[in-house]
Amino acid sequence: MLEKPNIPDELILSRLQEEYEIYVSELKFFLSGDSNTAAYYLMAGDGTKYFLKLRKGFDEIIVTVPLFLKSQDIENIIVPYETTSKQYWADFGEYKIILYPFVEGKNGFEMELSDQHKRSLGIALKGIHSTQLPPTLKRLIPKETLSAQWRERVKSFPARAEEISLQDPLAAKLAAFIKSKQNEINHLIERAEGLASELQAKSLKLVLCHSDIHGRNILITENDKLYIVDWDNPILTLKERDLMFIGGGIDDIWKSERDQAVFYEGYGKTKIDLSALAYYRYERVIQDLADYGEQVLSDKGMANREQFYKYFVSNFEPGTRIEIAKQTDKLLMNSPLVE
Repeated sequence: MLEKPNIPDELILSRLQEEYEIYVSELKFFLSGDSNTAAYYLMAGDGTKYFLKLRKGFDEIIVTVPLFLKSQDIENIIVPYETTSKQYWADFGEYKIILYPFVEGKNGFEMELSDQHKRSLGIALKGIHSTQLPPTLKRLIPKETLSAQWRERVKSFPARAEEISLQDPLAAKLAAFIKSKQNEINHLIERAEGLASELQAKSLKLVLCHSDIHGRNILITENDKLYIVDWDNPILTLKERDLMFIGGGIDDIWKSERDQAVFYEGYGKTKIDLSALAYYRYERVIQDLADYGEQVLSDKGMANREQFYKYFVSNFEPGTRIEIAKQTDKLLMNSPLVE
């Protein structure tokens, strides 16, 4: 969440005492890019530091999947604490409380990853993609559907923006920008739809994916340990769902082909389905356009709408993700990342 929820700190502290027997001396709200999650740093009276999530729309897999991976000796995972009733979350009105250890470090947006970090990420992702899930857990995890929901939302924006633009200058600005980029937006949607159709005609090998493995979800500790964090949307899908982030332009970690090659030293040789890689890169741009556009077209009193407009526009700048998705679409099969 970009704004602190309207919940008195005293209620949070009281609930933590009940469920975890923790007496907190400091509670600090963190900004979060997830509109369903409020994040807090807290320190207990004994000096122990914690990371607290208040999560709307809670699904138990955001806890049970990391716990299972940790049990399979994948050490790059941070798991939550148990409550006094031996659960890993607690009820709190419309939220669930999830309490984690606070791990000091910087994410991949805040620091430059070393070659060893990139190899470690490759090793960790390979372990995740190779995990054999127990049937009871596997049934709970969503499966890839190649849904058109984000494409349909973006398709609706021109009419919606025009409708409200007379009363809202920011919506008018978005409407004008969309109009200027309509051909490019149409191409994104049409190409994603075509690639989705190609994939649906194939026999797909689904593996467990994190689904959002950009730099902000890669944490490097002070002693150089790498963790993959924010398991809010695990999914059974093609491995390219995660691999599209490696060189996909969503962060500055993968600045060269060499950076990507170092990652694959850890991940190991693998055959990349280029149609899947291109699909997920197009689809991620479309999803972000849908999210950013929705924020701009939402309640005029909402804070940070101008920032979301800037995020929307930035996708069309030279050298950014749209260009990379198009380049992926044209890759030859003798790419160094393809076996």
